[in-house]
Amino acid sequence: MRDAMHKLGSDTSKINPLVPVDLVIDHSVQVDVTRSENAVQANMELEFQRNKERFSFLKWGSSAFRNMLVVPPGSGIVHQVNLEYLGRLVFNTDGILYPDSVVGTDSHTTMIDGLGVAGWGVGGIEAEAAMLGQPMSMVLPGVVGFQLSGKLRNGVTATDLVLTVTQMLRKHGVVGKFVEFYGDGMGELSLADRATIANMSPEYGATMGFFPVDHVTLQYLKLTGRSDETVAMIESYLRANNMFVDYDEARTFLPLQFFLFKIVSFQLFYLYLDITDLLLSTVFSLFLFFSQLQPQQKRVYSSYLELNLAEVEPCISGPKRPHDRVPLREMKADWNSCLNNKVGFKGFAVPKEAQGKVAKFSFHGQPAELKHGSVVIAAITSCTNTSNPSVMLGAGLVAKKACELGLQVKPWIKTSLAPGSGVVTKYLLQSGLQEYLNKQGFHIVGYGCTTCIGNSGDLDESVASAISENGTIIKFNLDKISS
Repeated sequence: MRDAMHKLGSDTSKINPLVPVDLVIDHSVQVDVTRSENAVQANMELEFQRNKERFSFLKWGSSAFRNMLVVPPGSGIVHQVNLEYLGRLVFNTDGILYPDSVVGTDSHTTMIDGLGVAGWGVGGIEAEAAMLGQPMSMVLPGVVGFQLSGKLRNGVTATDLVLTVTQMLRKHGVVGKFVEFYGDGMGELSLADRATIANMSPEYGATMGFFPVDHVTLQYLKLTGRSDETVAMIESYLRANNMFVDYDEARTFLPLQFFLFKIVSFQLFYLYLDITDLLLSTVFSLFLFFSQLQPQQKRVYSSYLELNLAEVEPCISGPKRPHDRVPLREMKADWNSCLNNKVGFKGFAVPKEAQGKVAKFSFHGQPAELKHGSVVIAAITSCTNTSNPSVMLGAGLVAKKACELGLQVKPWIKTSLAPGSGVVTKYLLQSGLQEYLNKQGFHIVGYGCTTCIGNSGDLDESVASAISENGTIIKFNLDKISS
């Protein structure tokens, strides 16, 4: 477009995104170096060597365009950066306040819904159109109300919760729909737990899983460095527009439909589109305001689900798909059945006589062995969980206990820790837990998406050969911390 402007003899600097654009570089880091204090530096140097031309272009773009922010490599995973820094909740443009909303070119953009910002993933063409000020059209979706009650038991994590919620929503059928969470149990969930649930919207099939703003949201904003003035402005605006939930008071709250129409109404106004569209959207907003103005426990949804958090139990997922939930108590039996089942998402069709096969090999002079189900890549990574302090600290405590019991991760397992932001590193260091993670081989290898997107790097040649020569079915990522 700038080239076209130049040919026309006009000012090329006039071509800029019409809406704020944040570009976070997090998909280029690869786990080449592990089990080393220098792993972060070494992997980043390789990352810059491989992507020098791309990074130079992006650096130019960061200063050539207005309304565009480029977050450099090594800063973290886009969704955690969005939660901690980029998410506004309420925009203030020249004194005009309106709700924050976002579309992103990543399916897990939905993580921001845990902060109360309406957002979901789109394709590149749709994102480019939005950058140029084009409205996004869609059929008004059904909204599933998901009521939460009770409190998670000790030892049950957000990962256990999100796998349970995902199983329920997939069974219910939410493709193309919005899911809104509500109920007394909301007050028992940290914002990080909510973000974990919102993040897995692609796995349960919904366009987004939305958590309205409440006091927990405001606390998180303060915790992540938003100013008191900004937080006060956000709360005042949302309360004035009946979009703030107060679980300690019998207050009125409008469902997600009204929140979305508020966004649409403002966008139509702000982009100066046809006045008829503006009037129609305003009428719809007023209709929803008066027709659904009622206490939050009586809100109207397209369909309903309910979960008592106290009923959630420890679980894992797999062996092939992140949404195939397996209760921890059934893990061994489930794995054995997968060996026997026909080839599919829950089967490998390994003959009975071959299930006990052991592949022996030499790993850098040490005797080593693999069998069906052996772990060869153990990665603490993924946007789903590295933004959640409870599960990250839990991983550190497990490492500490393992060290105290004299247990050690096998040296031929490729271990790595890739946090979603530098905040994780700080609290792991201050708590003293990073020391124990290092002792188990989980040194920090970088800040970005790694094993989840296939950037785990090569296996050691001896391990790879043992697998390929013996047809061993291994677990590349046995990891409750990864999606």
